[in-house]
Amino acid sequence: MQFSIKKLLPHFLIFIGFILISLAYFSPVLKGKQIFQSDIKQYIGMSKQQTDYREETGEETYWTNSAFGGMPTYQLGAKYPHNYIKKLDLTLRFLPRPADYLFLYFMGFYVLLLVLKIDYKLAALGALAFGFSTYLIIILGVGHNSKAHAIAYMPLVLSGIILTFKRKYVEGFLLTAVAMALEIVANHFQMTYYLMLLVIVLGIAYLLDAYRKQILPHFFQSVGILILAVILAVGLNATNILATKEYANESTRSKSELTIQPDGSPKEVTSGLSKEYITEYSYGFLETFNLYISRIVGGGNHEDVGKDSASYEFFVSQGVPALQAKEYVKQTPTYWGSQPIVEAPAYVGAVVIFLFVFSLFLVKGRIKWWLVGGTILSLLLSYGKNLGFLTDFFIDYVPLYNKFRAVTSIQVILELCIPILAIFGLSRLFNNFEKDEVKLNAIKYTLGITAGLALFFLLFKNSLSFMGVDFAGVNDGFYKQNYGQRFIDALREDRKMLFSQDTLRTLILVLLSAGTVFLFLKKKISEKLVIIAFAALILFDLVSVDRRYVNNDNFVSALQVKKPYQPNQADLEIQKDTSHFRVFDITDPTARASYFHNSISGYHAAKLKRYDELFDFHITKNNMNVLNMLNAKYIIAEEEGQIFPFTNTDANGNAWFVSELKEVATANEEIIALDSLNTKTKAVFLTTEAITNKNFRVDSTANILLQEFKPNYLKYQSNNTNKGFAVFSEIYYANGWNAYIDGNLEKHYRVNYVLRGMEVPAGKHTIEFKFEPKVIQTGSSIALASSILLGLLLLGGVYFKIKKK
Repeated sequence: MQFSIKKLLPHFLIFIGFILISLAYFSPVLKGKQIFQSDIKQYIGMSKQQTDYREETGEETYWTNSAFGGMPTYQLGAKYPHNYIKKLDLTLRFLPRPADYLFLYFMGFYVLLLVLKIDYKLAALGALAFGFSTYLIIILGVGHNSKAHAIAYMPLVLSGIILTFKRKYVEGFLLTAVAMALEIVANHFQMTYYLMLLVIVLGIAYLLDAYRKQILPHFFQSVGILILAVILAVGLNATNILATKEYANESTRSKSELTIQPDGSPKEVTSGLSKEYITEYSYGFLETFNLYISRIVGGGNHEDVGKDSASYEFFVSQGVPALQAKEYVKQTPTYWGSQPIVEAPAYVGAVVIFLFVFSLFLVKGRIKWWLVGGTILSLLLSYGKNLGFLTDFFIDYVPLYNKFRAVTSIQVILELCIPILAIFGLSRLFNNFEKDEVKLNAIKYTLGITAGLALFFLLFKNSLSFMGVDFAGVNDGFYKQNYGQRFIDALREDRKMLFSQDTLRTLILVLLSAGTVFLFLKKKISEKLVIIAFAALILFDLVSVDRRYVNNDNFVSALQVKKPYQPNQADLEIQKDTSHFRVFDITDPTARASYFHNSISGYHAAKLKRYDELFDFHITKNNMNVLNMLNAKYIIAEEEGQIFPFTNTDANGNAWFVSELKEVATANEEIIALDSLNTKTKAVFLTTEAITNKNFRVDSTANILLQEFKPNYLKYQSNNTNKGFAVFSEIYYANGWNAYIDGNLEKHYRVNYVLRGMEVPAGKHTIEFKFEPKVIQTGSSIALASSILLGLLLLGGVYFKIKKK
């Protein structure tokens, strides 16, 4: 027992250290403050209705009416029955956000390096290098929490896979199943997909190694065990996966039925996102080096260049007061790369890159090749449209690749691979596998490459234009028009200044790193001092860059985060109306209106495709017939600086009877028909809906009134002397919405491209719409069975290990 405690003590101390470091970096959380994340602000706006419903009723609604006319909540934080793996995840994330994610970065990477037989001191150093990688900190600053969440569990998944290939089948299976389940529960399938690409590279490396060593049966046995582990992980997340898959088929990530653009021009036909949308954020070739030199292309879109800048001098020379000029230069458009928006560079670190290059000369075998292979694949795919032939191949032929946008995100793979190999290189420095002469040669070559690259940029910086793609409107836009050419010249000088400062900074860090290794090889310093020195260098290098972009200034009071929107006069006036209607806020295209009202707009990366197309074709053009059919009773507008609610008295209401149905053969015809369709008396439908009766008699006494409404339930009373066809101002979604007339399930149809319609018998009738998605029940049953199976397997695994000992 004493031996076990002594063995576990270093890991426990490192565990405590990771907690303290996570809390230290995000220290305002200790004072009850919370980080302000722009994307989370939008999420709170979008999910407000379902959150309120959950608190008021204790039940879960899987539909919200507060955004885009109505949509499932599957991607808005829905909670599912028997989701026990989520409870485990919440237990692991016991620190206040975002310190919890930073802690997960550290712990996952630490476990991976331990599995790879790295000494615990070096494993802790590697964890710091990975966790403080600038991109991983930046995504916490802007609120890409699910992305950070998924990245944090990647090392654990790799740990389980590697354990299995190391013939630790029981431990490998159980860790892979649990880690993969946690990876999926993070609900960022793009990151999980990229992890799969890395695992394929890892698998190829192990396959080639198994073939060389003639142990192919072991390889395929390991693959079989891992497949079973992944199946179990999928089962634990069955509800979320099935619901997401079902929704994805109806979302903007699926194939469109349209073949035309809103202007009538031909549309690119794709089974997923368009190539233009996928590659909108493509990494530039020169930008590659910001992995090594943080602001080689200016850093973020806007940075503070300070009082010693040419921009500050320009503003002062124009008569701008010093304090005002100081504020102006805090938002200087420093970035001159090829992407539209960049919050910060994807800086991996000069010291980490130095060690990575060093390891290329010392590390051999499959560990080197799968990490280098993953790094190269990640970098090449991040170029997007700048390396079109490769990107087009993946979009056209690699399954599911066209479902994800922002190809630069794939750099998370190299941000994982580079620190692993860097720590392996440092580990090889301390062992006796290679002679000191080999290590000395390695340090010379590494210094020549890394320092030489920095010197090259310093010597030839004047050959660069420092004026990249003009997304910021520098050359011809706002800045040129308002400040003139003198400001552009000053800006160029500031960009050159940042370039020089950070290149020199990298050079100094490289020289210090090389000096540390050289002193060790000359027996001047001990292994312990080398680790301490590199810990200090890595922390200084990465944390000082991270703090430029995410620091205490990002934190605000908890109340400000929990209630990010305040009602304006228009909101307060609209809220006096307690009936069921929708609001169109033309002053703000974000989720602000969704926080207070049932909005026809919102903020989400995966909207219902048909509704998104309706928005582009008609709502953006203020087609009142379409706004009327969506029951947009209020339009928030602005005039002379005043925001006010315009009451749309022509809104169609919650439901109405139409006299004529127009049948069309294609989605193109259907959406074009809405351009001039009188939606109060007519409706249009696709032939595939198979509606037989197309003409109905509607007299003045016919009416259909909404009596009760909840996000997932609507109750109407219909009164009509004739059989009629009712159109409801509710979004059609076949996978869950059921219609009942007097308690009997009846068929309803999609009409007017996005709405619900159904035949209603003559007389008085009660009509109900209930959101009853079968996918929740099916998925929950699978999740429960999988959880029980995992519990039994864990107990069996423990019993097996005890018996073996």
